[in-house]
Amino acid sequence: MRVLIDLNLRIRSNPELKNKLLLAFDNIFYGKDPEQELINLEKEKFEHFLNPIIVIGILTQLLLIEQEYGYCRESKFDPPTLFFQGWIREFIDSPKEIDNMCMSVASGQPPKTKYVNLENNKDKKHKNNLKPLWYMEN
Repeated sequence: MRVLIDLNLRIRSNPELKNKLLLAFDNIFYGKDPEQELINLEKEKFEHFLNPIIVIGILTQLLLIEQEYGYCRESKFDPPTLFFQGWIREFIDSPKEIDNMCMSVASGQPPKTKYVNLENNKDKKHKNNLKPLWYMEN
């Protein structure tokens, strides 16, 4: 929850960096080094945040790794880490109130399909070779 809240606070204090944040955290999801992806964002001014952006990036990477290896139940997402990544995208992009989104995550609800469906191998709308930030076009 800490990662998601931090990202939402950042985007509320500096909305013009939405696409840069989304792209950086997508790249972390795809396996890139968080420190390399976030080095330029580290210089940006955010009025509200919980931890330095590099720490949030590393926490994100660790949570993705934990979910990749530690989640043993059947998932509606393939890869299962797409559940967490979908919520990262939604917390950065959505204008919804943070408490409503936190309640949704805490109750195990999936993120909106617009953030995950084309990447989800289990979704009939799945596509390969998507453009960066494909979910922002829907």
